[in-house]
Amino acid sequence: MTVAGPHPPSPCVEVCTLDASGRYCLGCLRTLEEIAGWGAFSGEEKRAVLRALERRRCGPRAGSERAGEPQ
Repeated sequence: MTVAGPHPPSPCVEVCTLDASGRYCLGCLRTLEEIAGWGAFSGEEKRAVLRALERRRCGPRAGSERAGEPQ
């Protein structure tokens, strides 16, 4: 997914199911706050969310952020 441009597209993949903690979407890995705020976020805020999603997917401790630990 490209993050260039003034307003990147939503990372939604239409698999809208929350994890067991009820904090993250299993489809796009966004938090409820990120999902709810997406439409109002600036382009830079959206790009920051997309960077966070990459860390959640590919980080050296992938999944630990979802468990509430900062990466």
